[in-house]
Amino acid sequence: MIKHELTNGLRVVMEKIPTCRSVSFGIWVKAGSRNEAPDQNGITHFIEHMLFKGTDRYSAKDIAEVFDGIGGNVNAFTTKEYTCYYAKVLDEHLPIAVDVLSDMFFNSQMDKQELDKERNVILEEIAMYEDTPDDLVHDLLAKAAYGNHPLGMTILGTEANLQSMTSERLKAYMADHYTIENTVIAVAGNIDDSITELLEKHFGHFAATGAPFAYSEPSFIGDSIFHAKKTEQNHICLSLPGCSLKDEQLYAMILLNNTIGGGMSSRLFQEIREKRGLAYSVYSYHSAHLDSGLFTLYTGTAPKQTEEVLKVSMDVIEEIIVHGMTDAELRKGKEQLKGSLILSLESTSARMNRLGKNELMIGKHYTLDETIARIEAVEMEHIRSLTKNLFSQPFSLAMVGQNDGAIQQFRRDQLASYGTDQTPSGQ
Repeated sequence: MIKHELTNGLRVVMEKIPTCRSVSFGIWVKAGSRNEAPDQNGITHFIEHMLFKGTDRYSAKDIAEVFDGIGGNVNAFTTKEYTCYYAKVLDEHLPIAVDVLSDMFFNSQMDKQELDKERNVILEEIAMYEDTPDDLVHDLLAKAAYGNHPLGMTILGTEANLQSMTSERLKAYMADHYTIENTVIAVAGNIDDSITELLEKHFGHFAATGAPFAYSEPSFIGDSIFHAKKTEQNHICLSLPGCSLKDEQLYAMILLNNTIGGGMSSRLFQEIREKRGLAYSVYSYHSAHLDSGLFTLYTGTAPKQTEEVLKVSMDVIEEIIVHGMTDAELRKGKEQLKGSLILSLESTSARMNRLGKNELMIGKHYTLDETIARIEAVEMEHIRSLTKNLFSQPFSLAMVGQNDGAIQQFRRDQLASYGTDQTPSGQ
């Protein structure tokens, strides 16, 4: 990994991979839905869309045709804490990708007619999302977990907010957040020393600076939200506070999640789907933010089975709280985590994403050997301590379905006493 600063101070992180013929290039901006005020909610995602709608040099169609013409991919995504604009091309076409993406980044027109069309596109995206209950329930869960904190807001925003968006508002938001301090360039693939000259040419004139954004640490609300919708299944999410990106317990959290519901051999999957046939989709996951995290369980099941699914889920977790993970599960989890990490490094896109996110969010990079050492350093005592803390309070809950009877009877605090009063015995 090579870290470089352009003459204007813009950070660049690069990884040379001479054995491949592709290059992945990304512009990372530390601006997501978390940076929005309530009346701005959705503006970061709207900007992401508008940067593809044309510049003085390239129309929206031109941008698509340029990348189709070189067999490359160009796209972007917005999260709660950052936005990324990226392309993957053959090494010989990297100058084209940098030229077009930099022009989009600096010179998007924000044309009113294009803005009106894209507003409707995003409204359709919201409608599609709301018609997908197994997606919608995760947004409701964020609200149940974080309440009115910005992390509880959706990335797509609301219809009312979108209707009030103007080119001027989008440009003003970019002026505040699309600054040198908040931006990182990440490149991975078959590159040579000429890359610095190329980036200096296209990004060396970047002069926008600003004050750091004042992040407020969220409080876990632990609320319950039911959204009535005509569905064949009840879609249920339960969550508890997890680990932040910088938390020393992060790898222990990932390993614990893998055992509970991180794969087909996990306890939740085996108990709920394989042994009882109560759900097609059942899993858990952990999301880490700058200063917080969420551990989440999801299940989609028939209304008549909801009560049983919730009971089995709690039984699975109670077993882990009381008896801990097994040594075999810990070993398997470590191998699984190391395997997924190493396999991901075969992709220039994954390497670019790793570089960009690490530099932008934590300002630190670990080598593969250092990362593996951190995984291997997790011991059973770390898992026990984490488990005790994790389940020390009531769950937040969100459900999308036709009837909330099952969740009305569900005690969200039923495991909390284990976390506060008892220490899991372990195995």
